[in-house]
Amino acid sequence: MSTALEVAGHDLSDELWSARLLLTDPDALRSAHLAYFRAGAEVAITASYQASFPGFARRGISESETARLLRSSVELARSAASDVDGPRWVAASVGPYGAVLADGSEYRGRYGLSRQELIDFHRPRLEELCAAGPDVLAVETVPDVDEAEAVLEVVRGSGVPAWLSYSVRGNRTCAGQPLEEAFEVVAGVAEVIAVGVNCCAPEDVAGAVAVAREVTGLPVVVYPNSGERWDARDRSWTGDGTGFAAQAGQWADGGARLVGGCCRTGPDAIAVLAKGLATRS
Repeated sequence: MSTALEVAGHDLSDELWSARLLLTDPDALRSAHLAYFRAGAEVAITASYQASFPGFARRGISESETARLLRSSVELARSAASDVDGPRWVAASVGPYGAVLADGSEYRGRYGLSRQELIDFHRPRLEELCAAGPDVLAVETVPDVDEAEAVLEVVRGSGVPAWLSYSVRGNRTCAGQPLEEAFEVVAGVAEVIAVGVNCCAPEDVAGAVAVAREVTGLPVVVYPNSGERWDARDRSWTGDGTGFAAQAGQWADGGARLVGGCCRTGPDAIAVLAKGLATRS
């Protein structure tokens, strides 16, 4: 989402990131979703990753307006899906608490909050997103097991399918827990239909797929970054992002059933990815 918006000329340096456009330019979000669908994407992830009641409150936005904006993120993706042929799905993004801080905390975890404080943060926006009728909740870029457990406590009993996707480094979460331990937390949560990793280096995906399948037996979702790396201090990307899609076949062969791209992967990259995967099916 952010990559397509930046290419279109939008400045996303704001603390609300792409969620700001829910308020200022919703048509731009719809257009970005449509660009990905036309490139071959089957699933759109909404612009609610960095949207929250506290984040919007800091801009003087009321709770009722925040609730409307959260729901609109799902509606915009659904509207874009109606403009293309074939089945398309809408995944409501549930980003981690650290994203709201806009300081790179979602790549560290360990916020110093209690489990209940994390539940209290996630519950209001999750309730609004569920009420908007997404096909699935994308609980994504989760950096540590504590937050995963807190979000799943809210997801449990919601009746809305969800996937849980961690941000990782190597074979551990960004907070340092083994992936075996991280994936175990979905046991007993009927709403969880897939587990995996996102917003990570492409080379970390294959190992995570194997662990996710072994621990949970669930379908695996993966959508890493292009291969470039984010410097939170300098707020810039470094490295080479070429060849991202070439590794997707390995992930699919390993058992990944939902494959996509996260940061720095625009519609062009998804078009290459979709074409490559289609030839394997």
